[in-house]
Amino acid sequence: MLNGEKKIARPFRWAMVGGGRTAGVGYKHRTGALRDNTAFQLVAGAFDIDPVRGEDFGVNVGVDESRCYPDYKTMFTEEVKREDGIEAVSIATPNGTHYEITKAALEAGLHVVCEKPLFFTVAEAQEIKELAEEKGKIVGVTYGFSGNQMMLQMRAMVEQGKIGDIRIVELQYTHGFNATDKADAISEAQKWRVDPKIAGPSFVLGDLSTHTYYMSQLIMPNMKISKLLCDRQSIVGSRAPLEDNAFVLMHYENGAVGRLWTSSVDAGCMDGHRIRIVGSKASLEWWDSKPNELRYEVQGEPAQTLIRAMPYLDESCLADERLGALHQEGLSDAWANIYLKFAVAMDAKNRGDEETLKNLVYPDINAGLEGIRWIENCVRSADAGAAWVEFE
Repeated sequence: MLNGEKKIARPFRWAMVGGGRTAGVGYKHRTGALRDNTAFQLVAGAFDIDPVRGEDFGVNVGVDESRCYPDYKTMFTEEVKREDGIEAVSIATPNGTHYEITKAALEAGLHVVCEKPLFFTVAEAQEIKELAEEKGKIVGVTYGFSGNQMMLQMRAMVEQGKIGDIRIVELQYTHGFNATDKADAISEAQKWRVDPKIAGPSFVLGDLSTHTYYMSQLIMPNMKISKLLCDRQSIVGSRAPLEDNAFVLMHYENGAVGRLWTSSVDAGCMDGHRIRIVGSKASLEWWDSKPNELRYEVQGEPAQTLIRAMPYLDESCLADERLGALHQEGLSDAWANIYLKFAVAMDAKNRGDEETLKNLVYPDINAGLEGIRWIENCVRSADAGAAWVEFE
């Protein structure tokens, strides 16, 4: 169980690029990183493309005015001069800026936590992976939902053979908040998400379903895709060529089949984030609206609902427990879990502790790279007329 005691010698001096007053995701980063105040301390930031607004925001979240910078380049240049300069940075900016900021941060000697999708291409991710290895730094990716401890319970049950051989993988991440083009016109965050120059080659495949794809890989680390078919649509035509709805069929190397539906035009849907893994003996199902529960259905037996924090769960799951079974945990706790693991990974990297790094389950540079690979294959299939493609 986690109770706020320190996991590392001291918290990392931490900064943010982006994530200011008008950002949709910045608060999630801060609540995640600062939940365990033994992991990170926010000491600097380049919070906004508008430096005046960014400085005002930074001061209002407790950052010294002198360390609220107009842009990330200035911040990296100035902070490296300080004895108490930043050691890690989180990047909460539009997709098209991730590569250049991550590269600059690594070259400045910083550990990095970056929003997803990590970059536009696998080639960029490979380059950054090599740079991170050269610099001895960690690059983490904020697949925030993956910090939900029931993901580790599912992983343990798969590894222990509790559901038998995996046959079917059913994934869904949908909502209805973009069912019309209204948000595209009034929301700054939504405007860039449907601009290929900023968002990259996809909208909902990258913005939503990379979360779910990584979670499926976390649960089933030995399941590899052999080929897939992606059919994507711009239901709201003004979003073309980017999709606001997509279906992906997947064949796995072990013979299993999978299906994913992702959409931001699922009108009326508040939370369509589900994962179902079907095996030869039983099935597991998790739904984000009930994140503290895991459905376990054994063929021929009554269905069971496993509850977070109960002693019958696997030790790997219970290790991330925070509040006890009588109280509900949610997305903020999931973000706190992955940020704590980012800190443990950074500390282990600094100390050369490869054993800790090998056994730590968290969304690292490889997870980000595989998410990009999955998107690239989906786009390649869709652009070929929804054709089956070998997974490359």
